[in-house]
Amino acid sequence: MTLAQYKSAIEQSNIVSKTDINGIITFVNDEFCKIFEYTKDELIGKNHNIVRHPDVPKEIFKSLWDTILAKKTYKAMVKNLSKNGKTLYVNTTVIPILDKNGEIEEFIAIRYDVTEAIELSKQMQAKDRFMFQQSRLASMGEMIGNIAHQWRQPLNELGITIYDMKKSFSKCKEDEFLQSYEHSKDVIKRMSHTIEDFRNFFSPNKEKEKFLVKDAIDELLRMLQGTIQRHALHVEVKHHKQVWIEGYFNEFTQVLLNLINNSKDAFNQRKIEARDIKIDVNINHDKNIVILFSDNAKGIDENIIDKIFDPYFTTKHSSQGTGLGLYMSEMIVTKSMRGSIKVCNHADGATFEIKIPAGE
Repeated sequence: MTLAQYKSAIEQSNIVSKTDINGIITFVNDEFCKIFEYTKDELIGKNHNIVRHPDVPKEIFKSLWDTILAKKTYKAMVKNLSKNGKTLYVNTTVIPILDKNGEIEEFIAIRYDVTEAIELSKQMQAKDRFMFQQSRLASMGEMIGNIAHQWRQPLNELGITIYDMKKSFSKCKEDEFLQSYEHSKDVIKRMSHTIEDFRNFFSPNKEKEKFLVKDAIDELLRMLQGTIQRHALHVEVKHHKQVWIEGYFNEFTQVLLNLINNSKDAFNQRKIEARDIKIDVNINHDKNIVILFSDNAKGIDENIIDKIFDPYFTTKHSSQGTGLGLYMSEMIVTKSMRGSIKVCNHADGATFEIKIPAGE
C-alpha cells in the first residue's frame, strides 16, 4: 500500500483536521464536516476552538496545549459542539508534526466518534439511579411501620404523663408536676432521636466516611425493632474484631436491610416458626471484611439461585417486592464498596457472603 493509500484510508475512516502552530485550521476531511455540520469554507482559516464545547473547563485545553507544544502526542476523550448545537464526544489524538530541524510545523488531530456509546452509558447510569430510588422507596413502607411501632409506646407514656401533670397542677403539687414535666422532655428526646435515625437512613448524602460495621448493624437493628418483634425474628450478631469500613454508611445498611427483609418474607411464605438470622463479621487473611448473613428459611431454589441478583427478578407477589432489592445490594457492594457478594444454600437455609476491602 502506498503512502497516499494509507492517507486515504485514515481520512475515510476517521475525523481528521490539521491546524498551524497557532491552532488555525488548514485542513478538514469530509468526515469532520459531516459530524460537525460545517462546510470546509466555514472551517478553513478559523481557530479550531470553533468546535469547543462551553462546558469543558479551560484547564483541559491548557493541558492539551502544554502537551503538544512540548512536542508530545495528546490523547483524550473530548466533548465538542457542532454548528447546530449538538454535543459530540470524540476520542481524540493530536500529533505535532515536526520539520527537519525538529521544530513544530503543524498539528494533526485524528478523532473517532464515541457519542453514541457515551450517551448509552449515561442512560444506563440514569437507569441505575432510578432503580436505586425505587429500591429505597420500597423500603420506606417498612421503615414507616417501624417509626409507628417505636413511637406507639412513648406516645402512650406522654398521654399518661400529661394526665398526671394535669392532676398535679389541679392539686398544686409542684414537685410532682415538675417531675412529670422532666419525664415528658425525656420521652420527646427519645422520639426525636428515633426520627433522626430514620432521617439519616434515607439521606442522599454520598460522602464517604469511616465507620464500624458493628455500629451500622446495631443502628439498623434498632430501626428494625418493630419488624423483628412483629415477625418473631431472632437475630444473632457476632463481631470477632473491631472492624472498620471506609465507604457509605447508609448504603451498607441498605444492603443488610434488603437481606433481612428477604429472610422475613421467606419465613412468612414458608410458615417457619423458629426464625433465626445470623450475621457474622470478620476479617480474612487478604484483609477483606467478610460478612456472612445466614438464615434457616429453607434456602433458595437451585433453579433460580443464579438469577436472584438480576433486576426485577422476584419470587414474591407484586405487592410484596419490586425485584430490585438484591440487584441494588449487588450494585452497592460491587460498585460503591469495591467488594463482592455471592450466595449459596446450606443445610436449612441460605448464606450470603459479602466481601469488602477493610478500612485502616
